Formats: sequence, C-alpha cells, structure tokens
Amino acid sequence: MSLSALLRRHSAEFGPVLPVDLNSPQVARLDFTAANPLLDHADLRDTAAFEELVQQLLDAQEAQIGVGGYLENRVIYRRSPGVFGDPSSPSRSLHLGVDVWLRAGTPVLAPLDAVVHSVADNNNFGDYGPTVILEHSLEGTTFYTLYGHLGRREVALLRPDMIVEKGTTFAEVGPHPENGDWPPHLHFQIIADMQGRQGDFPGVALPEEKKTWAALCPDPNLILQSQHLI
Repeated sequence: MSLSALLRRHSAEFGPVLPVDLNSPQVARLDFTAANPLLDHADLRDTAAFEELVQQLLDAQEAQIGVGGYLENRVIYRRSPGVFGDPSSPSRSLHLGVDVWLRAGTPVLAPLDAVVHSVADNNNFGDYGPTVILEHSLEGTTFYTLYGHLGRREVALLRPDMIVEKGTTFAEVGPHPENGDWPPHLHFQIIADMQGRQGDFPGVALPEEKKTWAALCPDPNLILQSQHLI
C-alpha cells in the first residue's frame, strides 16, 4: 500500500496541525507562480515588502489565513538562490509541502502520536529556519512530518526521541528573521523516507523531477484536510 493510500485510510484519526479551521471562509489559497502578476515587480528579498504582498493577497480575498503550494512551480525562491540553486545549475522551484500563512506565535500541534526524529536551525536566508521533523507509524509503516519556519525558543526545548502525543503543542510559527527570514508561515510536509537526513529535507525540487518527489512527499492535505487545498 502506498503512503498516500495509508493516510487516506486513516484520515479520520488525524488531529489539527494548527488551532485554526482551515475550512473557514477566512482561509484563501495564495498563488506564488509566475501566473500571478503581482509577483512581477515585487522585491521578495525585502521580507517586510514580501509580508505586505502576502497581506495584499489576503485582503483581495477578504481572508485572514493563506494556504497553498503543494507541487506549485513557484517564482518566489529566486529570493534565495544560495538555498534553492545557483546560476550554474537549474534552480529548484517545485514546492513539496503546504504553506499556511498566518501570524507568528500560532501554536503548532502534532496531528498524531510521534517521536521527535530530529531538530535543526537551518538559518540561511530563505531557508527553513528552526525545523522539527516528527516520526510516526501507522500499520507498521514509518513516515515523517516536517515543520519549517518555527520559533527558535520552543524548538530549542526539543530533543530526538522525545515523545509527542497527538494534539500536543510542540512549537510555534516563528517571526522573521529567525524563521529563515520569511513572512510568518508554517511549511508542512509529509515524507516517506528521510534518506538518512537529519533536521532538514528538500522542500523544493526541480520541476522535471515532479513524479519522483511527489511519490516521496505525498500531498500534505491528506492530513490537513482543507477544502481550500482540493
């Protein structure tokens, strides 16, 4: 059975990742592809200006929380080429998680029982910032969930192999610049195989490798279950 099929089978068992209703009318999908003309001239390296852009996108839809991004071919990673590519090689732009854009300080919860797999502060400009990876098991299958752009204070309290029960708050959405210097949001990603990595995992891939990465990182909405992501 694929991980996606396993997660569908257990969909009724997952708790929220955030203490907000992701099916609320106050939630809207945000577009960070080249199809969004507002990104044409935006100075995305200026985090304050980027945050104003996010707010503009929310206001246009009369929303308070933004969601989206899974397998979206984004232009916003041009702001940090040292993380996502360099001029001598193709740049990664295919997003492998879901972003939830909301206020810093929002609690982050374990959607099911877990142990802490690894913790790191990926503190390059435009990177994950404080990052937590949880390890889960369903029907004998091990898989992982990654939480990026967190607050530094809460993450510093976590250690590998700590038990995190379903519904437990284990982190918070971080402010910039400590969150990797992004407008506040949570990057949430499902991973089938960590491939030996600790505290970090690619959240953005080459578009031409979409099939491979989609199998390794199934749709996060299998856990988030937001109608805005369908």
